[in-house]
Amino acid sequence: MNTQILSEYLEYLELERGLSKNTIDAYRRDLILFLDYCNNSDFNNITRMSINRYVLFLHEQHYNPSSVIRKIASIRGLFKWLCANEICLKDPTITIERPKLPQKLPKVMTISEIEDILKSNLTIIQKVIIELLYGCGLRVSELINLKINNFDLNAKYLTAFGKGSKERIIPLGSKAINALTAYLKYREFLVKKYKLDTKMLLISDNGRCLNRQDIYTFVHEQGKKIHKNISPHTLRHSFATHLLENGADLRIVQELLGHSDVATTQLYTHVSKKRLKDVYFAINEAQ
Repeated sequence: MNTQILSEYLEYLELERGLSKNTIDAYRRDLILFLDYCNNSDFNNITRMSINRYVLFLHEQHYNPSSVIRKIASIRGLFKWLCANEICLKDPTITIERPKLPQKLPKVMTISEIEDILKSNLTIIQKVIIELLYGCGLRVSELINLKINNFDLNAKYLTAFGKGSKERIIPLGSKAINALTAYLKYREFLVKKYKLDTKMLLISDNGRCLNRQDIYTFVHEQGKKIHKNISPHTLRHSFATHLLENGADLRIVQELLGHSDVATTQLYTHVSKKRLKDVYFAINEAQ
Protein backbone atom coordinates (compact mmCIF):
# COMPACT_ATOMS: atom_id res chain seq x y z
CA MET A 1 0.00 0.00 0.00
CA ASN A 2 2.72 2.46 1.03
CA THR A 3 4.72 1.61 -2.10
CA GLN A 4 1.78 2.53 -4.34
CA ILE A 5 1.16 5.79 -2.47
CA LEU A 6 4.85 6.68 -2.62
CA SER A 7 4.85 6.08 -6.40
CA GLU A 8 1.85 8.41 -6.77
CA TYR A 9 3.60 11.09 -4.71
CA LEU A 10 6.79 10.87 -6.78
CA GLU A 11 4.70 11.07 -9.95
CA TYR A 12 3.09 14.23 -8.55
CA LEU A 13 6.54 15.74 -7.94
CA GLU A 14 7.55 15.00 -11.51
CA LEU A 15 4.41 15.98 -13.40
CA GLU A 16 2.93 18.77 -11.30
CA ARG A 17 5.92 20.20 -9.45
CA GLY A 18 8.29 19.70 -12.39
CA LEU A 19 11.19 18.51 -10.22
CA SER A 20 14.27 17.09 -11.92
CA LYS A 21 14.97 13.35 -12.12
CA ASN A 22 17.95 13.73 -9.74
CA THR A 23 15.79 15.49 -7.13
CA ILE A 24 13.04 12.88 -7.42
CA ASP A 25 15.58 10.06 -7.08
CA ALA A 26 16.88 11.70 -3.89
CA TYR A 27 13.32 11.96 -2.52
CA ARG A 28 12.72 8.31 -3.37
CA ARG A 29 15.86 7.15 -1.52
CA ASP A 30 15.09 9.33 1.50
CA LEU A 31 11.47 8.21 1.80
CA ILE A 32 12.18 4.52 1.27
CA LEU A 33 14.75 4.68 4.09
CA PHE A 34 12.18 6.38 6.34
CA LEU A 35 9.37 3.93 5.53
CA ASP A 36 11.68 0.96 6.05
CA TYR A 37 12.62 2.38 9.45
CA CYS A 38 8.91 2.64 10.30
CA ASN A 39 8.38 -0.98 9.12
CA ASN A 40 6.05 0.36 6.42
CA SER A 41 3.45 1.29 9.02
CA ASP A 42 0.20 2.87 7.89
CA PHE A 43 0.83 6.59 7.39
CA ASN A 44 -1.84 7.43 9.98
CA ASN A 45 0.11 5.44 12.59
CA ILE A 46 3.30 7.47 12.10
CA THR A 47 3.57 10.05 14.88
CA ARG A 48 5.85 12.93 15.72
CA MET A 49 7.61 10.58 18.16
CA SER A 50 8.23 8.14 15.28
CA ILE A 51 9.88 10.90 13.27
CA ASN A 52 11.93 12.12 16.26
CA ARG A 53 13.24 8.59 16.77
CA TYR A 54 14.09 8.40 13.06
CA VAL A 55 16.04 11.66 13.23
CA LEU A 56 17.97 10.30 16.24
CA PHE A 57 18.67 7.14 14.23
CA LEU A 58 20.09 9.27 11.36
CA HIS A 59 22.44 11.03 13.76
CA GLU A 60 23.53 7.71 15.25
CA GLN A 61 24.29 6.49 11.72
CA HIS A 62 26.52 9.56 11.31
CA TYR A 63 24.61 11.17 8.45
CA ASN A 64 25.93 14.68 7.94
CA PRO A 65 23.68 17.61 9.00
CA SER A 66 22.79 18.63 5.44
CA SER A 67 21.61 15.07 4.65
CA VAL A 68 19.48 14.99 7.81
CA ILE A 69 17.88 18.33 6.91
CA ARG A 70 17.10 17.10 3.41
CA LYS A 71 15.58 13.87 4.71
CA ILE A 72 13.36 15.80 7.14
CA ALA A 73 12.27 18.08 4.30
CA SER A 74 11.35 15.06 2.15
CA ILE A 75 9.16 13.67 4.98
CA ARG A 76 7.48 17.09 5.43
CA GLY A 77 6.68 17.26 1.73
CA LEU A 78 5.22 13.75 1.73
CA PHE A 79 2.90 14.34 4.69
CA LYS A 80 1.76 17.69 3.35
CA TRP A 81 0.70 15.91 0.15
CA LEU A 82 -0.88 13.01 2.08
CA CYS A 83 -3.04 15.40 4.09
CA ALA A 84 -3.98 17.47 1.04
CA ASN A 85 -5.17 14.27 -0.66
CA GLU A 86 -6.96 13.06 2.52
CA ILE A 87 -4.80 9.95 2.69
CA CYS A 88 -3.55 10.99 6.12
CA LEU A 89 -5.77 12.55 8.80
CA LYS A 90 -3.09 14.69 10.43
CA ASP A 91 0.42 15.92 9.69
CA PRO A 92 2.92 14.74 12.36
CA THR A 93 5.67 16.95 10.92
CA ILE A 94 4.00 20.31 11.67
CA THR A 95 5.69 20.71 15.05
CA ILE A 96 9.00 19.13 14.06
CA GLU A 97 11.78 21.69 14.48
CA ARG A 98 13.57 22.85 11.36
CA PRO A 99 17.30 22.42 12.03
CA LYS A 100 19.57 25.02 10.45
CA LEU A 101 23.01 24.58 9.05
CA PRO A 102 25.72 27.09 9.83
CA GLN A 103 26.35 29.21 6.76
CA LYS A 104 29.22 27.70 4.84
CA LEU A 105 30.98 29.81 2.25
CA PRO A 106 31.57 28.01 -1.06
CA LYS A 107 35.08 27.37 -2.35
CA VAL A 108 36.17 29.61 -5.20
CA MET A 109 39.18 29.78 -7.48
CA THR A 110 41.15 32.86 -8.48
CA ILE A 111 41.06 34.15 -12.02
CA SER A 112 44.72 33.24 -12.41
CA GLU A 113 43.97 29.64 -11.38
CA ILE A 114 41.24 29.44 -14.02
CA GLU A 115 43.70 30.83 -16.58
CA ASP A 116 46.36 28.31 -15.54
CA ILE A 117 43.95 25.46 -16.26
CA LEU A 118 42.88 26.93 -19.61
CA LYS A 119 46.53 27.42 -20.63
CA SER A 120 47.38 23.81 -19.80
CA ASN A 121 47.30 20.99 -22.32
CA LEU A 122 43.51 20.69 -22.75
CA THR A 123 41.74 18.92 -25.58
CA ILE A 124 39.11 20.73 -27.67
CA ILE A 125 36.22 19.26 -25.69
CA GLN A 126 37.92 19.89 -22.35
CA LYS A 127 38.22 23.60 -23.17
CA VAL A 128 34.50 23.71 -23.93
CA ILE A 129 33.70 22.05 -20.59
CA ILE A 130 35.72 24.64 -18.64
CA GLU A 131 34.36 27.56 -20.65
CA LEU A 132 30.75 26.50 -20.11
CA LEU A 133 31.08 25.63 -16.42
CA TYR A 134 33.04 28.76 -15.57
CA GLY A 135 32.16 31.20 -18.36
CA CYS A 136 28.42 30.49 -18.13
CA GLY A 137 28.08 29.24 -14.55
CA LEU A 138 26.32 26.03 -15.59
CA ARG A 139 25.44 23.19 -13.27
CA VAL A 140 26.72 19.73 -14.27
CA SER A 141 23.20 18.54 -15.11
CA GLU A 142 22.70 21.58 -17.34
CA LEU A 143 26.01 21.01 -19.08
CA ILE A 144 25.55 17.33 -19.93
CA ASN A 145 21.98 17.94 -21.15
CA LEU A 146 22.96 20.67 -23.61
CA LYS A 147 21.96 19.98 -27.20
CA ILE A 148 23.40 21.50 -30.35
CA ASN A 149 20.27 23.62 -30.80
CA ASN A 150 20.53 25.13 -27.31
CA PHE A 151 22.82 27.96 -28.39
CA ASP A 152 23.22 30.59 -31.09
CA LEU A 153 26.83 31.58 -31.71
CA ASN A 154 25.83 34.54 -33.90
CA ALA A 155 23.45 35.95 -31.30
CA LYS A 156 26.00 35.00 -28.60
CA TYR A 157 23.76 33.18 -26.13
CA LEU A 158 22.85 29.70 -24.95
CA THR A 159 19.67 28.33 -23.43
CA ALA A 160 20.05 26.23 -20.28
CA PHE A 161 17.40 24.21 -18.48
CA GLY A 162 17.93 24.28 -14.73
CA LYS A 163 16.15 22.81 -11.72
CA GLY A 164 12.52 22.04 -12.43
CA SER A 165 13.27 22.44 -16.16
CA LYS A 166 13.37 26.24 -15.75
CA GLU A 167 14.69 27.86 -18.90
CA ARG A 168 17.18 30.70 -18.80
CA ILE A 169 19.21 32.61 -21.37
CA ILE A 170 22.95 33.04 -20.72
CA PRO A 171 25.26 35.28 -22.76
CA LEU A 172 28.28 33.67 -24.40
CA GLY A 173 31.64 35.42 -24.12
CA SER A 174 34.19 35.45 -26.92
CA LYS A 175 36.32 32.69 -25.33
CA ALA A 176 33.32 30.38 -24.97
CA ILE A 177 32.28 31.10 -28.57
CA ASN A 178 35.79 30.34 -29.85
CA ALA A 179 35.92 27.10 -27.86
CA LEU A 180 32.48 26.04 -29.09
CA THR A 181 33.29 26.90 -32.72
CA ALA A 182 36.40 24.72 -32.65
CA TYR A 183 34.61 21.89 -30.85
CA LEU A 184 31.59 21.83 -33.19
CA LYS A 185 33.88 21.13 -36.15
CA TYR A 186 35.47 18.27 -34.22
CA ARG A 187 32.01 17.05 -33.18
CA GLU A 188 30.99 16.82 -36.84
CA PHE A 189 34.00 14.58 -37.42
CA LEU A 190 32.98 12.33 -34.49
CA VAL A 191 29.37 12.13 -35.70
CA LYS A 192 30.50 10.99 -39.15
CA LYS A 193 33.17 8.65 -37.81
CA TYR A 194 30.81 6.80 -35.47
CA LYS A 195 27.64 7.35 -37.57
CA LEU A 196 25.90 8.95 -34.60
CA ASP A 197 22.30 10.14 -34.49
CA THR A 198 22.26 12.42 -31.46
CA LYS A 199 21.68 16.10 -30.74
CA MET A 200 23.58 15.98 -27.44
CA LEU A 201 26.40 18.52 -27.49
CA LEU A 202 29.18 16.74 -25.61
CA ILE A 203 30.55 13.60 -27.24
CA SER A 204 33.73 11.83 -26.16
CA ASP A 205 36.55 10.78 -28.48
CA ASN A 206 35.11 7.25 -28.56
CA GLY A 207 31.67 8.46 -29.68
CA ARG A 208 29.90 8.30 -26.31
CA CYS A 209 27.78 11.09 -24.79
CA LEU A 210 29.46 12.43 -21.66
CA ASN A 211 27.82 11.87 -18.27
CA ARG A 212 28.07 13.51 -14.83
CA GLN A 213 30.89 11.23 -13.67
CA ASP A 214 32.97 12.09 -16.75
CA ILE A 215 32.71 15.79 -15.89
CA TYR A 216 33.46 15.30 -12.18
CA THR A 217 36.51 13.15 -12.93
CA PHE A 218 37.86 15.61 -15.48
CA VAL A 219 37.42 18.69 -13.25
CA HIS A 220 38.95 16.90 -10.27
CA GLU A 221 42.03 16.11 -12.38
CA GLN A 222 42.32 19.78 -13.36
CA GLY A 223 42.36 20.73 -9.69
CA LYS A 224 45.62 18.83 -9.27
CA LYS A 225 47.27 21.31 -11.63
CA ILE A 226 46.59 24.15 -9.17
CA HIS A 227 46.89 21.96 -6.05
CA LYS A 228 43.23 22.33 -5.12
CA ASN A 229 40.39 19.88 -4.63
CA ILE A 230 37.75 21.28 -6.97
CA SER A 231 34.45 20.14 -8.44
CA PRO A 232 32.30 21.44 -11.31
CA HIS A 233 30.35 23.49 -8.78
CA THR A 234 33.60 25.23 -7.76
CA LEU A 235 33.72 26.68 -11.27
CA ARG A 236 30.10 27.84 -10.97
CA HIS A 237 30.87 29.43 -7.57
CA SER A 238 33.89 31.14 -9.08
CA PHE A 239 31.82 32.47 -11.99
CA ALA A 240 29.35 34.13 -9.58
CA THR A 241 32.01 35.48 -7.23
CA HIS A 242 34.14 36.99 -10.00
CA LEU A 243 31.09 38.69 -11.52
CA LEU A 244 30.20 40.32 -8.20
CA GLU A 245 33.81 41.30 -7.53
CA ASN A 246 33.81 43.11 -10.85
CA GLY A 247 30.68 45.10 -10.12
CA ALA A 248 27.88 42.96 -11.57
CA ASP A 249 24.41 43.62 -10.16
CA LEU A 250 23.22 40.98 -7.69
CA ARG A 251 19.90 40.49 -9.51
CA ILE A 252 21.69 39.93 -12.82
CA VAL A 253 23.91 37.27 -11.24
CA GLN A 254 20.78 35.68 -9.75
CA GLU A 255 19.27 35.44 -13.23
CA LEU A 256 22.45 34.03 -14.75
CA LEU A 257 22.70 31.35 -12.07
CA GLY A 258 19.01 30.49 -12.21
CA HIS A 259 18.44 31.01 -8.48
CA SER A 260 14.77 31.32 -7.54
CA ASP A 261 15.66 33.20 -4.33
CA VAL A 262 18.09 36.13 -4.30
CA ALA A 263 19.15 35.12 -0.77
CA THR A 264 20.97 32.15 -2.31
CA THR A 265 22.91 34.50 -4.58
CA GLN A 266 23.72 36.86 -1.70
CA LEU A 267 25.98 34.17 -0.27
CA TYR A 268 28.51 35.11 -2.95
CA THR A 269 28.69 38.69 -1.67
CA HIS A 270 30.00 37.24 1.61
CA VAL A 271 32.59 35.27 -0.35
CA SER A 272 33.73 38.46 -2.10
CA LYS A 273 34.08 40.32 1.21
CA LYS A 274 36.05 37.45 2.74
CA ARG A 275 38.39 37.33 -0.27
CA LEU A 276 38.90 41.09 -0.02
CA LYS A 277 39.86 40.75 3.66
CA ASP A 278 42.24 37.86 2.90
CA VAL A 279 44.02 39.91 0.24
CA TYR A 280 44.19 42.96 2.53
CA PHE A 281 45.75 41.05 5.45
CA ALA A 282 48.10 39.13 3.14
CA ILE A 283 49.45 42.44 1.77
CA ASN A 284 49.87 43.91 5.25
CA GLU A 285 51.63 40.85 6.58
CA ALA A 286 54.04 40.96 3.66
CA GLN A 287 55.03 44.59 4.37
